[in-house]
Formats: sequence, structure tokens, C-alpha cells
Amino acid sequence: MAVLQIWKDGHCTPLSFEAPAPLWELLERAGAYARRPCGGRGLCGKCAVTVTGAVSRRNAAETAAGTRLACQAEILGDAQVFLPAPAQEQIQTDTGKIPLGRPMEGRIGAAVDIGTTTVVLRRYDLTTGQLLGQAAMVDPQIATAADVMGRIDVAVHGKLDALSAQIREAVTALLLQAGGPADTAVITGNTTMLYLLTGRDPSPLAKAPFEADTLFDTLWEGAYLPPCLHAFVGADITCAVLDSGMCERAETALLCDLGTNGELALWKDGTLFVTSTAAGPAFEGAGISCGCSSIAGAIDRVWVEDGALRIHTIGEQPPVGLCGSGLIDAVAALLQTERLDETGALEDGDVVLAPGVCLQQKDIRAVQLAKAAIAAGIAVLLETSHTDCAEIGTFYLAGGFGSRMDASNGARIGLFPGELTDKICVLGNGALAGAARMLLDRESVSSARDIASRSRHVTLSGSRSFQEHYMEQLLFPEP
Repeated sequence: MAVLQIWKDGHCTPLSFEAPAPLWELLERAGAYARRPCGGRGLCGKCAVTVTGAVSRRNAAETAAGTRLACQAEILGDAQVFLPAPAQEQIQTDTGKIPLGRPMEGRIGAAVDIGTTTVVLRRYDLTTGQLLGQAAMVDPQIATAADVMGRIDVAVHGKLDALSAQIREAVTALLLQAGGPADTAVITGNTTMLYLLTGRDPSPLAKAPFEADTLFDTLWEGAYLPPCLHAFVGADITCAVLDSGMCERAETALLCDLGTNGELALWKDGTLFVTSTAAGPAFEGAGISCGCSSIAGAIDRVWVEDGALRIHTIGEQPPVGLCGSGLIDAVAALLQTERLDETGALEDGDVVLAPGVCLQQKDIRAVQLAKAAIAAGIAVLLETSHTDCAEIGTFYLAGGFGSRMDASNGARIGLFPGELTDKICVLGNGALAGAARMLLDRESVSSARDIASRSRHVTLSGSRSFQEHYMEQLLFPEP
């Protein structure tokens, strides 16, 4: 028997195994997960590790990445692997106090948003409504797959229990970071995330007709799970709509959650038209060559000054990568300087933003695919509801990425119609805020159910109109 010593945060976990064995499988067996947003194909470089001892030679993917990759290396005998310390996700401070109504039972409660990329938790005193603490972390399931379809595929092939354990452990860890346990909770997320949290077989979401066999609105292990609107329009959108208050007004309004799953909701004449589109993880930093989430040192702003690109990093720390808002800014800046044309071709090859941080042609393509999906989804919702952009009174942007993005640059790259720029209302993490509203006032649960009853799902799969708009939106708008 060989022994692999797994070092993480200064602690060593020995693991006995029969050599040879893939490093990734050994780490998974030990519960030492590393990010693997490309699904283990050796493309993203996010599972970089240091390995010593009896290990295979670098393959082509590792040579291209310039480092050892957990998803590619094979352990041949006794060895040591050193895992990098996880970067701390930056979270926005809860600036608005949510009114305390008739709270859920208990003294301490938690509101949790399980995002595809990030998990965020806020802990409240249910007797006063006071925010006691908050914490965030990268969703550990991203180590298995970056998007929901990848996780569904893994789950139906035998890893459901492992994925469920990962997210439950994450919520427990965040509770401790935020100050301690809670008596009750409201946990929101997209439909797939709630399936995986509860250990429910997600196979109905993986095959036609792609209908969920539950939309939740239920209690689970002392927590309330709000209603989802469709198999791919989750409780996170229900909560964001609740937080916006858009369904309480006569005004026609559009809400867009710019996460890994682009989810859209349009309120008009008493009907909430909803849909989702596979934007992919580019806007949250995954799948980008030098991409990262909103961590200290992430480039979050890029602009043109005296003809040159300038950058700003979160926490004004040395640059370590490029997060979603910086990615949008960088693409807009390249269009402005004409180093990028409307077809998405870089004129002079890779663009260096900082030492060790560059933007490659494949990154531009990822942005084009993501922004085209969102823009085409908006176009189809407008068509289906017989709505002109001029009729939209408020354009709500939800999600962490949406709250950090420069709206003018979002319009510049064609992410949404330019006519909506002056109508933007930034919600921030509307999903988390909506969950907190239910936690602190049970009457909001009835409001969430009313939102669900008024929703009408618009299917984009197989839609000729969506495909036509999608192909058009792959191009960047001309100045």
C-alpha cells in the first residue's frame, strides 16, 4: 500500500491507497476538494497543486498550464500533495435593515443563498431583527462541475450523496463563520441546488420534458425552502422578485439575475413571465483563463486612460485574476480602443492586464456566448409579453456580479439593450435579501407563493426566435 500525504492549511491527512491512482480520485476520497470548473478536462487550470514524490510526468494539459493539475496527475507511490489555501470570497455588507414582522420560530435564524458559484449566509437575532453576522464561500460543488447540468450529470451517475454532503458541510461552516448555530433557516437557491441540498434525485431535470417533480415550498430539516418557479427558474428568483417588490406595483418591470444561470423575470399586467438561459460561469470568473471570483486582488474595474488600460483590484491588493465585472470592463475597453472588433477578434493577440493576468481569445468567446444568451433571453421575453423596451419602468439587476458591473459597459458589449441603462435599479443579492424577509416576517411566505402563482414560464429550448436572436447577439454592437 502506498501513502499520499495531503497537506492543507498546515494540517496533514495521510491516505493509504493502491498505486497507481488518479490524484483527483484520492483527494475526493479524502474529502479534500479542489476547484474543477472544466469538469476535469485539464482546461481551466483551477485545480493547480504542488506534488512531490512518486508522481506521473506532466502531460500536455499540465505543460500548457505550467503547473501540476489535480485532475490530470497520477500518483504512482508514496507522495505528498500541497493544496492552496482557499481565497476568501468578498461579500457585500448588509446596508439595509429588513423590517421585523412576525418572524419564524426560534431566537436565532439564518438566511442562506446557495448559488451555483457562491454560497452566502446571514445570521439574525429573530427577536430584534438585528444582523449578527454574515459569511460567504465558493460553492464546493464547483470542484466537480461549474454549471448545474454538469452537477446533475454527476449526481445521476452515483455522486448525489457526495454533492449533498458538500453543500450541507458548506452551510454548517458558514454558520460557524457567522457566529454560531441557528434555530431555523430560510434556504434559497436555484432548483438544482435545492435538489442537491436535500439529496433528491435530479434525474427529472436531466431529460425531456425537463420538469421538476417538486418545486419545494416546504420545510426540510428545520429550514424553509421557498417555492421555485420552474425546473430552471429557482427559488432564488422568487426571492429576488419578492425583494424588489415589482409584483406589488402596476409598473412594467424586468429583473435579471446575472449569475451562472441567467434567470429573467418580466412583470406586466399581473403576469410574471420567467425564463432561464445558460449563460455559463464566465461572468463569475470561472472558465476564464485568468478568471477568479470576487476575492481580494481580483481585478474588478478596467478603464481607458491616455489610450492605455488601467485597472483596480478588490481591496487594492496585488492583482491575482479577473472577476466578472472586470471582465466586462476589459472587453468594453478593448472595443473602445479598437483592439477588439465586433466579431470578437483580438487584433494583437493576448491582452496583458497585469503581471500574470491576461485576457485571451478564448475568454472573449466565452463572454460572447454568455452575453448573447442573456440578450437573446431578454428579447424573447419582450416578444412573448408584447413589450417594448420603452415600456420598462425599472430594470432590476440581481446577483453579486450585477451589483458590481458598470452598467454602461454592460450595454456597450450588448449584454442588455442600451435603452435600459438609465432604468437600472441594483438589488445586490436579492435572493438572500428575499430569504431574509421571509425569515423575519412569515407574511412574506404568502407573498412568495403569490409570486409563484402568477408566473408563466417561457421556454427557450427549441425556440426559433431565441436561436435567431442568439446568433445576432454573438456580435458586439458597433459604437
